[in-house]
Amino acid sequence: MSVSYYTAEGLQKLKDELNHLQTHGRTDIAKQIAEARDKGDLSENAEYDAAKDAQGLLELKIAKLEVVVGNARVIDESQIDTSKASILSTVKIKNKKNGMEVKYTLVAEEEADLKAAKISVKSPFGKGLLGKKVGETAIVEAPAGKIEFEILEIGLA
Repeated sequence: MSVSYYTAEGLQKLKDELNHLQTHGRTDIAKQIAEARDKGDLSENAEYDAAKDAQGLLELKIAKLEVVVGNARVIDESQIDTSKASILSTVKIKNKKNGMEVKYTLVAEEEADLKAAKISVKSPFGKGLLGKKVGETAIVEAPAGKIEFEILEIGLA
């Protein structure tokens, strides 16, 4: 897996989630398995099977998060080039068709939150904006077809 870049806040959220799953998540699953085991014959115990399946899924999620956190790097905001759109850039764009202006911050996939105007650099939208400079046109592949945006401003988040 490749290195992914995060804000300090985004990486902390991932570490907190991992810690929660390793402590509370495992404890909860262990209780469920113990309760199901107390109900008798394990060969015909659907609750026990469900709890064991949940345990497997939890361990898989923990393993994936451990890899993500292990390959995560915090971005030094002082090193970000604001002459072009890159990760952690806040980009103000204008839809050339309808004139609507919006501002988005380009972030790592796990930090994406459309309600907070944070879009993933791996999304079609993020890919269309990456590397563009003020005044350039970004063409984004959307489900409805290609959309053209003019880059109005680039700054830091």
